Amino acid sequence: MLSAKSYTTPLRFSLPFKSLQGHSPKPGLLPARPTHMSSIVAAAAAEPAAVVPVAPSPPVKTPSQTRVDILSESLPFIQKFRGKTIVVKYGGAAMKSADLQSSVINDLVLLSCVGLRPVLVHGGGPEINSWLLRLGHQPQFHNGLRVTDALTMEVVEMVLVGKVNKSLVSLINSAGATAVGLCGKDARLLTARPSADAAALGFVGDVSRVDPSILLPILADGHIPVIASVAADDRGQSYNVNADTAAGEIAAAVGAEKLILLTDVAGILEDRNDPGSLVKEINISGIRKMVAEGKVAGGMIPKVNCCVRSLAQGVHTASIIDGRVPHSLLLEIMTDEGAGTMITG
Repeated sequence: MLSAKSYTTPLRFSLPFKSLQGHSPKPGLLPARPTHMSSIVAAAAAEPAAVVPVAPSPPVKTPSQTRVDILSESLPFIQKFRGKTIVVKYGGAAMKSADLQSSVINDLVLLSCVGLRPVLVHGGGPEINSWLLRLGHQPQFHNGLRVTDALTMEVVEMVLVGKVNKSLVSLINSAGATAVGLCGKDARLLTARPSADAAALGFVGDVSRVDPSILLPILADGHIPVIASVAADDRGQSYNVNADTAAGEIAAAVGAEKLILLTDVAGILEDRNDPGSLVKEINISGIRKMVAEGKVAGGMIPKVNCCVRSLAQGVHTASIIDGRVPHSLLLEIMTDEGAGTMITG
């Protein structure tokens, strides 16, 4: 930096039209000689600043352009799953909330429209409880499973097959797809046997056999099967079958690409007390280790066992996702992020 002292000599100016040597300049022709650094700074500041070109801002996207971008980003996932069967177990909060129910139905219809083959398996616990109470019959549970005496079994079948199933079929049809309502009894889709704890649970059944022959032409014709988790044994006795179990066995029987269980939790947590410890992806050996360590417990154990059993029978992936999140099905299938925990073989 130049010091103020260096500016005590006269400044020189060169004018293009005429030399001023030997002439006394007219007043005002030459600028006054700066006598202090602050004067130099002030003079420099008075000069116009150089113009720096500014890059133009990108145009703001319209809602239509945003929708097109989203559709474009979905293309790889549509190509991956097109023609593949996806079995979805539907229940919990997603069934109790009208908004979440609409979200699930619209997701299923969209998946069907872009070439996937969804199968919906459902329970209906809250609706069953409501009707039992109307009849003056208090719902009973044992180790988290419904105690199903003869009256309860009758109500379960009426509610699941006659009410919930047909309501879901109507909603899917109204949303633009075609649904076919079934239960495990139809065409012997599911054959049941008494559960190992039949003495305490009554008419609660396990799945002993699956015959998917009725499902295959329905799927091939582009329809969505909607299946209530009621089945019968070889003698015709009705059984209340856990919907998670039914979905897992059906997924294995039809060679599904993916099994998805909609639940009321975020997925499998590394620490059950920390919602931020979600396990995004884990294999069978890893999930078995978590069960052994007590990290997976309570009602999550039957869901995990259902997923592991389906994977062992050929299903490619099984996911436990948060059904409380709107459009969680699309998030799980059409994004890398997913909507819960994916278990792989």
